[in-house]
Amino acid sequence: MNLPADLRYTASHEWIRSEADGTLTVGITDHAQAALGDLVFLELPKAGRKVKAGEAIAVVESVKAASDVYAPVSGEVLAANDAITGMPESVNQDAYGAWLFRIRPSDAAEVAKLLDAAAYQATIA
Repeated sequence: MNLPADLRYTASHEWIRSEADGTLTVGITDHAQAALGDLVFLELPKAGRKVKAGEAIAVVESVKAASDVYAPVSGEVLAANDAITGMPESVNQDAYGAWLFRIRPSDAAEVAKLLDAAAYQATIA
């Protein structure tokens, strides 16, 4: 399984990449997409939405099940990757390239509490 060491993770299977401008790019992990199977639908958040850490923010639906995607930190949604809504299978093909949304954290300390690759690996082992 692919698990990039430079990303942060949540126990609910989101990956988080910190960008140079302090924003975060978020998607679902390779483990999550493999467990869900072939994705057929994505419902992404609207820019401007304010969220709390742990709040359901998006939905990914596969031929097997629908699953919520949760905000890894509190903050404001800056953008959704609308380009992938028409091709949800791109998440199956490259879970770490097919990001879902970008968020500006309201408290940078929350980012430090996210799991590193080793800790995430332990949760899915």
